[in-house]
Amino acid sequence: MAQGTNNGAMPRPGRDNRVERHAGSDGATWTEGRRVVIVGGGIAGLSAATTLAERGVRVTVLEREEQLGGRVRSWPMTLDNGDTVAMSRGFHAFFRQYYQLRALLKRGDPTLSGLRAVPDYPLTLRGGPRDSFAGIPRTPPLNLIGFVAKSPSFPVCDLAKVNIDEALGLLDVEFPQTFHDMDGRSASNVLDDLNFPGTARHLALEVFARSFFADPDEFSGGELVAMFHTYFVGSAEGLLFDVAADDFGTALWNPLARYLERRGVEFRMGTSAISLDVRDEGVTVHTDGESIDADAVVLATELRPLQAITENSPSLGDEPWRERVASLRSAPPFVVWRRWFDTPVADGTPDFLGTSNYGPLDNVSMIHQFEDSARRWAVRRGGSVMEHHAYAVDENPDEAALRAEIQAMQDVLHPELAQAAMLGEQWLVQQDCHLVDTSPWRNRPTVETPSPTVMLAGDGIRCDYPVALMERAATTGVQAANALLAGWQVRGQDIFTAPTSPRFGWVRPLRKALAKRR
Repeated sequence: MAQGTNNGAMPRPGRDNRVERHAGSDGATWTEGRRVVIVGGGIAGLSAATTLAERGVRVTVLEREEQLGGRVRSWPMTLDNGDTVAMSRGFHAFFRQYYQLRALLKRGDPTLSGLRAVPDYPLTLRGGPRDSFAGIPRTPPLNLIGFVAKSPSFPVCDLAKVNIDEALGLLDVEFPQTFHDMDGRSASNVLDDLNFPGTARHLALEVFARSFFADPDEFSGGELVAMFHTYFVGSAEGLLFDVAADDFGTALWNPLARYLERRGVEFRMGTSAISLDVRDEGVTVHTDGESIDADAVVLATELRPLQAITENSPSLGDEPWRERVASLRSAPPFVVWRRWFDTPVADGTPDFLGTSNYGPLDNVSMIHQFEDSARRWAVRRGGSVMEHHAYAVDENPDEAALRAEIQAMQDVLHPELAQAAMLGEQWLVQQDCHLVDTSPWRNRPTVETPSPTVMLAGDGIRCDYPVALMERAATTGVQAANALLAGWQVRGQDIFTAPTSPRFGWVRPLRKALAKRR
């Protein structure tokens, strides 16, 4: 096994001089003879595998699919005309605040050449304004001032109606206490209390809350506040982001897999874990084809496989913990509809457009404008590759009706494609994301389980830092590895986040002064 070069201390990432470092535990830099099985080859599993393998742990990754990446994987498909193209579950935004995820990708791609910057992130409200984040300062509070001053969603006449104390509350955070304080409040409740102008509220609800695939009435208000903090009012990294420069396998996971294989990581693709036997001296993982003995296991799966493994493994955890895992809920279904057309889109079409009040349509991506293989296809065929997302759709949706609604919205946004011929399509309906709901924060399962040799990781696992989505997956992967390493007296990996406390010292005194005046 190749000796790792990363022994815990990481260079400070990004441009934000207020980034917060959470040091990994101290200890030896290397261990021999340990074996860990990681169930799931998505971001969380790969993050855990990297942290462990770089410290000498022998790692085996079990992945049920034939590609790495989990919900951010890509796979080949054949169009109706015979062309072979890449498909995925859809566009993903790699924000500059995703410190753990970007550090993970740098293992296989030190310059992050597999990512490409998106010049703007426009949001459009049907029948209303269009917002843009281009040209807005990145450092708080200038970014907030610049956005409000520039945004047509914040008419001057409506600003006086905003609840100032609630707005200041977006700045006055203390994680993880803020998560606890928001128990029982939904994203809708938070925005009701803020009393934002209707246009701004609509965009905030549709774009931010629904990015978690959830209805705003069920989505955690604490998570919404954490997003505002991490992406905007608490971070100087800005709201613009990068996208994969090619299909996910080519751009992201294949280089990382080569890096990990050089460090002795074994990938067993097309392999599902069924159950665990947890003992004092280790764990046995039973797959659909064999049994594997290990010192420890990291379960980095989607929710339903996690629940199935837990149900099949009576020696895992205790009864209260098992009940909490069983009670976790999946977010509503979402739709990804990618289509390959023989006609180009209009000049100036943005790479990505967030939409609100366009029926079920939540965003539109122009895959050929940023993925190299899609671009080559579009040039060869003189066409375009378009992707629509619809989040939080009905259970068992009426596909014909949903297609017709999305098509109608496409005709509004892209009339130039009204007569285009479709050379191929992929329609995906998925329901495998965790629902981050309004239930008590303390009841959600954490990385550590009652069984010291079994850890959890993933974007639905509780993390006390203000991180979300892909970054929560990457961060909990590091945390799961760190927890095992600490038990073996091996040095852990540093974690970086946006500040977990208010960025500005004047926020709390001002809130107190305003409270006295009321």
